[in-house]
This record gives sequence, structure tokens and C-alpha cells, in this order.
Amino acid sequence: MRKAQQRRKQSGAMEKEKTGMLSNAVLKNIAYITMFIDHFFAVVYYTLVRQLQTAGYVVGNEERIYAAGRAVGRIAFILFAYLAVEGFQHTKSRKAYLLRLGIFAFVSEIPFDLAFSEVCFNKESQNVFFTLLIGVLVLTVFAWAEQKADGLRMSVDSRGRGTITSVAGVVLYVAAIAAVLLGCLAACELRTDYQFMGVLLIFAFYRTREKSLPVQVAAAGCVMLFGTWGANCLKYKDSYTLSYLFRFSMREMYGLFAFIPIVLYNGRKGRQLPKAVCYGFYPVHLLVLHFVAQMISGRI
Repeated sequence: MRKAQQRRKQSGAMEKEKTGMLSNAVLKNIAYITMFIDHFFAVVYYTLVRQLQTAGYVVGNEERIYAAGRAVGRIAFILFAYLAVEGFQHTKSRKAYLLRLGIFAFVSEIPFDLAFSEVCFNKESQNVFFTLLIGVLVLTVFAWAEQKADGLRMSVDSRGRGTITSVAGVVLYVAAIAAVLLGCLAACELRTDYQFMGVLLIFAFYRTREKSLPVQVAAAGCVMLFGTWGANCLKYKDSYTLSYLFRFSMREMYGLFAFIPIVLYNGRKGRQLPKAVCYGFYPVHLLVLHFVAQMISGRI
């Protein structure tokens, strides 16, 4: 218990030492902008290029432009994962935080499916709010188990070193690890956006929040690359070689540019937009992009 409190104090002390110029609100805005760019190219630009091809136009640099737009979007989820941990650490009510994520996960599902599948419900893919929800649920269970284990964990011997004295402590540590594994499994079974890689990235940011920047970058990079590669291998192993899927997964490394604003983060809240606007931007912009794409394709 005392160690958990000490970690919170140390975390707070580290936040006070941050001297960057970007607030939490600015990081959110960067995440929204890069996400919008990603989705614009994935939904609207893709539809436009497809219409041009159907009309007989030769498509050349359009594919490179599309790839560049999607590369910018890799930054978005890294920031959202980082901000999810920030929210988890600083929210006044974790229950309310989870409830908001859950509500907007369900609210966003139809806009997400319309934008990317052109149907009202596609069971093969769920929106990113479900990934964030599962990730924060994992952190909630992990932090609870970790805190309880700290209260049972140590007894000081004559040399001042701690030893595990309680079977309950070991069980709690096992429960903490199980929470992470179950979260990854749930993301895979539900086919959420970014699947288990997204859950692991949130967990990686949580576990490295007090570490140095190189450690954070290395942890995020490994999770992004090997997590995406693993997911692609499971999905496309019968269609592509492992080496091709590895090269294809390398595009996630563009997301590491997200560490530029993260380095400049000052730990302050900044002038926040209303929560309804922040959360509502996701489903609303997906609906707008869907209808624009429908107009381009002549369906409206």
C-alpha cells in the first residue's frame, strides 16, 4: 500500500519536472488531426481513387499519396494510447472514465462500420474505443492487484530485505498478468481496431511511464512492430509469406513520430474541450466521411 502511494507521489513529482510546451489538450488535438487525416485517406480518398480507376483513368502517384496519408495516421493511436494512460492516472473516477469509454464504444460502432465496411454492423471489426476500453480495464485490474499485492508482499528480515510471505500476494501477481492476457484475448476475439497490439501498447505505456524516453520508445516500437506482425500472421498466413508480412508491418513504425509531441508534453491539463466534444468527434467525423464518400461514389 505504501509503495503504491510512493509510486503515485514519484509520478506526480516527475510530472512537475516536465518543462515541455505542449499540454494534454494539445496532444489530444494532434491525435484528432492525425486520426482525421488517416480516416480521410482511408475512406474518402480511397473511394475517389477507386472511382477514377472505374472511370478508366490511369492511377499513378495516387497510391503513394494514399500511403503517405495513412502513414500520418499511425501517429494517432500512439497518442491515444499514451493519453489513455494519462487519463487513467489522473481521472477523479476510474469508473466514470470506463463508463464514458464504454458508452462511446457502442455509440461509435455504427459510424465506424458505415465508414469502413459500408454496412450498419460488421462483426468482423469493432472500433478503437473498444480497444481503449479493454486497455483501461486491464490497467484497472492490474493496478488493483498490484496495490493489493504491495500490502501483502514484503516482510523485512534482519538484513532489511523483503521476502514474499503471502500466497495471496503471489495469486494477486498472477491475476495481474492474467488480466493482461485476457485483455489481449478479448481484443482478438472481438476483432477490435489494433486488436491485442493496442491493448499491449496501452499496458506498455503504463509500465514505462516512469522510465526514460529510450525505454518508452523501445517498448512502444517492439509492441507496435511485433504485435502488428503477429496479428497479420494470424490473419494472412495462408496468403502471404512471413517476411512480406513483416515488411508490411514496418509501416507501423511511422507511429514513433508521436514521441515528438510526447517529449514536448509538459504534464499540464491545458484548456480542454467539453468531454462530449472530445469523445463525440470520433463517431461524428466518421459519419461525415462516410457520407462524403457516398456522394463521391454517386450513391447519394
